[in-house]
Amino acid sequence: MSADALHALADAAGLLVDWVDVASQPRTVADTTLRAVLEAMELPCATPAQCADSQRRLETMQGRPALRTAVVDTPVAVEGRPGAAYKLLDEHGQAQEGRFDAQGALGPIAVPGYYRVLCEGAGEEGIALAVAPTRCWSVADACGVAQPRAWGVGLQVYSARTPLDASIGDAQGALDWARRVAAAGGDALALSPIHAARPLQRHYSPYSPSDRRFFDPLYAAPALVLGEALARQALHAAGLEARLAQLNAAALVDWHDGAQAKWAWLRALREQALPEALQADLQAFIADGGPALEQHVTFAAADAGDGDPGLHRYAQWLAARSWQDVQRQARAAGMRLGLISDLAVGFDPHGAEAAAWPQAVLHGLVLGAPPDAFNADGQAWGIGSYSPAGLRASGFAPFIALLRAVMHERGGVRIDHILGLLRLWVLPDGGSAGDGVYLRYPFGDLLRLLALESWRQRCVVIGEDLGVVPDGLREVLAAHGVLGIDVLMFTRYADGAFLPPAQWRRSAVATTTTHDLPTLAGWRIGRDLDWREKLGTGGRIDRAAEDAQRSQDVARLQAQVRADGGDSQTLASWLAFAAHSPAPLALLPAEDALGLEEQPNLPGVVEGHPNWSRRLPQDTSHLDAALAAFATARGEGTP
Repeated sequence: MSADALHALADAAGLLVDWVDVASQPRTVADTTLRAVLEAMELPCATPAQCADSQRRLETMQGRPALRTAVVDTPVAVEGRPGAAYKLLDEHGQAQEGRFDAQGALGPIAVPGYYRVLCEGAGEEGIALAVAPTRCWSVADACGVAQPRAWGVGLQVYSARTPLDASIGDAQGALDWARRVAAAGGDALALSPIHAARPLQRHYSPYSPSDRRFFDPLYAAPALVLGEALARQALHAAGLEARLAQLNAAALVDWHDGAQAKWAWLRALREQALPEALQADLQAFIADGGPALEQHVTFAAADAGDGDPGLHRYAQWLAARSWQDVQRQARAAGMRLGLISDLAVGFDPHGAEAAAWPQAVLHGLVLGAPPDAFNADGQAWGIGSYSPAGLRASGFAPFIALLRAVMHERGGVRIDHILGLLRLWVLPDGGSAGDGVYLRYPFGDLLRLLALESWRQRCVVIGEDLGVVPDGLREVLAAHGVLGIDVLMFTRYADGAFLPPAQWRRSAVATTTTHDLPTLAGWRIGRDLDWREKLGTGGRIDRAAEDAQRSQDVARLQAQVRADGGDSQTLASWLAFAAHSPAPLALLPAEDALGLEEQPNLPGVVEGHPNWSRRLPQDTSHLDAALAAFATARGEGTP
């Protein structure tokens, strides 16, 4: 059949038939891929007649939205009858009356929030409306200064050591780091994802969670909530003291054995009688959690095979209160932001979050990434997401609930792959990453809801905007107060020379590296090239050419560091170089603060590299000096 009908349906369904790749080359998605994805979206397309019928169904589904979004102080288009009366109800039941203008729009609304418009033809429930501020809550808002020069540390939670963490890290380890950062004058501790996970399989990734609305109980720090005596009493009763000591001596996380030990401890803790005040707090937590918590713990109990929702209810309370205490102590220590959470881009398609919103998720499709400079074959992440149609039909309820969960009692949130608000690379489950297609999302609606919840929670928003970004998107995000991320090794001119710090973005967070990239020490010696050569990732490698290129890049960085007034030979000067950025917030990864050579994760690798398993060294005696130097460098930069 002619491709015209297929392409028209694909476009109506939000699929980008034509797109531009990492090399700026135009690409067209194969018809076989379009058919496979459309079939997964339950849009039959084998014949022109089926395409036409599916397109008509789409048009019917895309009628009046369940929730409209708008911005303060601008007319709100709701297709009302011109001149007809309406009543505007806010969240507290307060009413304002008015009349639709000649275009059927509401008059401007000055106060951000959620509203209902009662009018002729809108039914008893009326028209649901979310009115957003013009931008997200900012670092300047949080710090109370116009040109902040805040800084903090990025921490892989599992990597921080404490005596009772079973080798897998916990909130106590994060608190220890928060105290040291705060003592040096820092304002933030950015965490790796701490979402609820499914029972651990052979491989672990914090970016493949079961449910992003809830916590991973493995990171609970019992002593923070229950006190040292009760925590150790349960540990002794379970006979776990020697096992934890053995696990803690390991250089790498033992996810399987560590998780088993932690759950054994959690079961022993749950069997203890709680003091009256803590028992009351547990009951209050359960009441506040409502049906969402009950649904989650019921799923988790079945998924774990223990059939004990009460255990998972208790574990969620312990984890939530642990992180609540870390944030409280971080702010009390002087941090102006405190914890920055990390929101994974998707979830396990067979996990609790997918089960909670079955009508709103993509079925038969998973997320990935098209081929790029780092992964010639693209990436199939194996995680799911919400469907654009499902989000609209639900009034964006899953997205709003998610934002409220990850922003609650946090100073900020880093959104992984912020491009996902605009488009996501989807492919049939089990298919090749190269056989995918971009799926468009309701960007304007999602961005307005992000700004609204950011202000309501007083939470700064950081959007990971690395890789191929459509022209103009960074500017749009910046205008809405979403900070990008400037990474030292990528912040260059077109010819490869490094930008001086003064030319880094003021609308981004400055950092030296990320969990998916080499540390600065590792980059300088080509440790990432060693791994690529060993594992064969990213295609064949001409090691001599790669080494020559890396030597040239190191020399380029050294030249710019010298121009910035630093000692080009020392890693400390490289860190200071990034700290001099005018960014409102600079984040120093813990690995770079400690001068480590190995990176936390090697993308595209399942075997051969200890992804998400590297623990920080036991000796961190030189950390305080590194933090002090970074703080000094932040003070030297140009606002």
